Amino acid sequence: MGGDKRKKAGKSSGANKESSSSGRPSKKVRIEKPAAKDDSDVDYQASDFEDDAATDAAAEAAVPAAAAKGAPGAEAGAVEMDEYGAKDYSKSLTLKTDHESRPLWVAPDGHIFLEAFSPVYKQAHDFLIAISEPVSRPELIHEYRLTSYSLYAAVSVGLETDNIIEYLRRLCKTSLDPGIEQFIRICTQSYAKLKLVLKDGRYFIESQHLTVVKTVLLDPVVMECLLNPTESQSMLEAAVAAAQGRTVPAAAAEQQADSAAAAASTTDTPSDILDLYDRLDREDATAEDLAASASRVSLEVQQSMIEVLQKRCTELDYPLMAEYDFRQDTKNPNLSIDLKPLTTLRPYQERSLHKMFGNGRARSGVIVLPCGAGKTLVGVTAACTVRKRCLVLCTSGVAVEQWRSQFRLWSTIEDSQICRFTSESKERPGSAGICISTYSMIAHSSKRSFEAEQVMFWLRDQEWGLMVLDEVHTIPAKMFRRVLTIVRSHCKLGLTATLVREDDKIADLNFLIGPKLYEANWLELQRGGYIARVQCAEVWCPMTPEFYREYCSQKSWARRTLLYQMNPNKFRVCQFLINYHARREDKIIVFSDNVFALKYYANALNKPYLYGPTSQTERMYVLKNFQNNPQVNTIFVSKVADNSFDLPEANVLIQITSHGGSRRQEAQRLGRILRAKRGTGPGDEYNAYYYSLVSQDTAEMYFCREEAAGYAFKVVTRLPGMESEEGLGLSTKESQLQLLQQVLATSESDARDEEEPGQTASSGGGAMKKVQSAPAFQRRSATMASLSGADETVYTEFRSGQSAAKRLQERHPLFRKFKR
Repeated sequence: MGGDKRKKAGKSSGANKESSSSGRPSKKVRIEKPAAKDDSDVDYQASDFEDDAATDAAAEAAVPAAAAKGAPGAEAGAVEMDEYGAKDYSKSLTLKTDHESRPLWVAPDGHIFLEAFSPVYKQAHDFLIAISEPVSRPELIHEYRLTSYSLYAAVSVGLETDNIIEYLRRLCKTSLDPGIEQFIRICTQSYAKLKLVLKDGRYFIESQHLTVVKTVLLDPVVMECLLNPTESQSMLEAAVAAAQGRTVPAAAAEQQADSAAAAASTTDTPSDILDLYDRLDREDATAEDLAASASRVSLEVQQSMIEVLQKRCTELDYPLMAEYDFRQDTKNPNLSIDLKPLTTLRPYQERSLHKMFGNGRARSGVIVLPCGAGKTLVGVTAACTVRKRCLVLCTSGVAVEQWRSQFRLWSTIEDSQICRFTSESKERPGSAGICISTYSMIAHSSKRSFEAEQVMFWLRDQEWGLMVLDEVHTIPAKMFRRVLTIVRSHCKLGLTATLVREDDKIADLNFLIGPKLYEANWLELQRGGYIARVQCAEVWCPMTPEFYREYCSQKSWARRTLLYQMNPNKFRVCQFLINYHARREDKIIVFSDNVFALKYYANALNKPYLYGPTSQTERMYVLKNFQNNPQVNTIFVSKVADNSFDLPEANVLIQITSHGGSRRQEAQRLGRILRAKRGTGPGDEYNAYYYSLVSQDTAEMYFCREEAAGYAFKVVTRLPGMESEEGLGLSTKESQLQLLQQVLATSESDARDEEEPGQTASSGGGAMKKVQSAPAFQRRSATMASLSGADETVYTEFRSGQSAAKRLQERHPLFRKFKR
């Protein structure tokens, strides 16, 4: 398939993007402030996601003051620019004599550039992932950025401030800017110094930093939260006295002297980098042993005052880091669960779990892995490690079934120990240790059935050891936040492939859940064969004259959108691609956000389709046939399949319509075909294909540029062989005009995309505005058949908002006595 190559350019955002060179697909990472658009979440009404002053105020109060500090260099004076408009740091930074052997450029504004071809790339890459946020990672040069949250995450996994600065000095090709050092110290001096630990059913403040503990205990509110304030004060004074009399062992002193001498040298070869990295790795691996020999103090806290204590410590700029000492927890019974002997973890899965359990305790945080890279297995392994009651929350009922099957596949848990809590399956928990549910079932605030109320009472009454949050990027939404307060858990693990939202709330995860513990590089996983090699193409489909004339003359934005979605040439291209890949025995998923287009395409091509109203039973039936029946090679789906649809057999994705410009949505859809494929030879350059069909010269071209999962896209303006393909639909002018009449005859509501809670809607001029709360009822023209349910319409009478007394006055005197 011919065409010119170009890269899809998207606006900067607060999440992962990938760039590519030489037209090769790769994932990009973006971390700048996102555009002013709202992302779509699931299972809730749009009103639930409107900004809430109380929620925002509480979220702001939960963020330490250091988090508000800008990046280094943000407030610096004007930087000299060279003749090409680039920043010139040659006068402020000194180039080292052996700079060719060192892999990093560290700019004073906090941006870090890594040479991927360096001999010490692996060590430097692992270190940068721990301390910084990826910006872009093409084939040869990777870009990262230091942020306050990334440094918080670094110290939370055991890195010390001096080690971070020392290692950056050794890796950097130039001298390290003093502003960078100051920024690192500001962001790491107070975080991760205090820990809230559960031992034997009791909560303790624990720290190795006695000065910090002494400072915090000066606050009267903190003292009130302690179980025995007088005893705690005496214990602290004894620990301080013991620390002052302690001397440094000779071996440790010699090691420190060697480290200082190595740090002072600027002419060493990269061997000093490797030595330091090995030392840091050993320190991290033996963190539990080191902690046992350090001056550590534990102060018991009143369980009823934990929330007050957390709030006050945050106000003092010493936020409590949650750790769960699950091995010492004797209050909660252990589960009989372990990984099956044949279960094997991939290297990156082991590294992500090492960040969570590196010191022998369970850290709360977020793990970012690409779709198809095995996030579910990471969650199952975490549950097998903790071996306490585990609550798994998903976005849909289909995801619940998939998590249940994965627990049965990878672990030794018995079926009786797993219970599901969904709208269609409310299993009695009994003695179950694993509960799998959806966010909407837990956060539902309206009246429940008696059976659901009993399950909710059981959920609230339990003390969960681990809470696994699938698709954790949805948590910052107002309704999803409620889940964290309804259910009590000692450790929270967030899993996602797209740590991105179209609002500014993605940073809230750092304190709602915890810091980002690990993030994998999509390009490296693709090279290792852990995910599929995807060829992405954007197919431009010319509008037919009749459709384009109506498109230009229509004033309704919803109808204009439907016109370019129902473009006959787009339908023909879709049919041709389905026929082409069906002959190759590929498995094809076709996405459409608009239900009218979804039904028309699927019915015209005689293919099954899934969308919002499709029942859970029918969904599972269609998905099982798609996976196991060779006669079913194509399914049409709406945006309900964006998240948590596990279809490992699918290797072709065709996108007819999309949610205007959502980067999260495109990345999630791309993930449906990213799972590693079997049966492909080493000579095959690509084994998965992603097509985005775009109507030419319409607003859809603008929205496709807004999306950016990050892979390099090949623009295709002509599909070879399509002219000779027989049997393509809408080939005659009469059939195209008939389709146009159907499109123009649709109601305004049918012309809109399928609405999901909290989604954004397109407005004129390509701007994206938040969908407001839907009114209690809608007026629209309909047929008599609609009143009987032919079009899934229900006739309902509504009472007005007037008071009962007023309604009684307006009632006929004859019926007033029949007061309701």
